[in-house]
Amino acid sequence: MTSNTTQEITMNESPGFTHVAVPVSDLARSTAWYADLFDSAPVLDEDVEAGAFHHTVFAIGGGHLFGLHAHAEPRSAPFDERGIVHGDLVDAPDGSGLSFRDPDGIALELLAPPA
Repeated sequence: MTSNTTQEITMNESPGFTHVAVPVSDLARSTAWYADLFDSAPVLDEDVEAGAFHHTVFAIGGGHLFGLHAHAEPRSAPFDERGIVHGDLVDAPDGSGLSFRDPDGIALELLAPPA
């Protein structure tokens, strides 16, 4: 990966992320589903004028945020995640992961570091 100054940055030097957001087709349905998944209510629920979308944000621990974006003009074509499949709980040397799909069929994976 290179920046505008053509300085190379390795993954170990990249800053960590604190916010992930996914687009959803039915904000109310997805908000209820994720509230149940995270066992918490959203911490932010507002329109974003600059991007012409509404976002609902959950605090999921460790300073991380998970957002749902509902665009003012949603796409009519279905989402295509390019073959990511549902999986079971998988334990590996780098942690334990669980893959699943949200109400829009978006495949997600949660990964916890080894204990």
